[in-house]
Amino acid sequence: MEHLIQHFRKDEQPFIEQVVSWQREVEDRYAPKLTDFLDPRQRFIVASIIGQDDAIKTMSAGLFHEAERQRMLIFPSYFEPQMENYQLTVFTIHYPAKFIQLRHPDVLGALLSLGLNRAKFGDIRVNEQQVQFVVADEVADYVRLHLTGIGKVKVYVESIKETESLIQNEDEWVEESYTVSSMRLDVIMASVLNVSRQRAQALITGKKVRVNWTEREAVAFELQEGDILSVRGSGRLKILMTEGRTKKDKIRLQIGRLAQKS
Repeated sequence: MEHLIQHFRKDEQPFIEQVVSWQREVEDRYAPKLTDFLDPRQRFIVASIIGQDDAIKTMSAGLFHEAERQRMLIFPSYFEPQMENYQLTVFTIHYPAKFIQLRHPDVLGALLSLGLNRAKFGDIRVNEQQVQFVVADEVADYVRLHLTGIGKVKVYVESIKETESLIQNEDEWVEESYTVSSMRLDVIMASVLNVSRQRAQALITGKKVRVNWTEREAVAFELQEGDILSVRGSGRLKILMTEGRTKKDKIRLQIGRLAQKS
């Protein structure tokens, strides 16, 4: 366990402890445990900690194809997870789509303003005609009852069957190679976004940058393979892999870049 913890960041310790307690609970009760919605980094941590064991397994689901946020089941090997074990409800929002375009932040803001914990809902998908989002079953009735407006727009929500047409994600990652002097957050951002170090630092200290879904304000924060950066206004970047060093001791990086959707 100690050996595992070294691979994670200090501020991830509380989550690691949480995962270890889930693991114990499943071992003690010999029954499955369902988590709230976890982002990919959290699921990676769960799989790293529990993935060593034949007696206990993990699986996750978020309904949408390639859902970013998913609930995880941690279960003894005898158990065979079914879709209903994940306790997910998908809603579609009815609103005057002819006259108004709802955006992802509008929907996220409205859900949070209901007093809901972010861990209780999954992905929000938006296209020209439709808005869909996933919530944990235990808050579904509350959402159905209370989500009656988004901004100034009156809306009503209706649950739909998973088998109906869910909005597909059209994300496209483009791979690019970079050579950087260090793995510092400001250095990599300056290089990939093609801005000055000062500009990169201003974005970081201005709370515009998240690494693995956590806001980071330290310009010297060290990035690692697998990290996902989101920079407000510039989409997402993923550190795919480090490919060793050049003769001048610079680091070669493969970076994935998510084309920014308007």
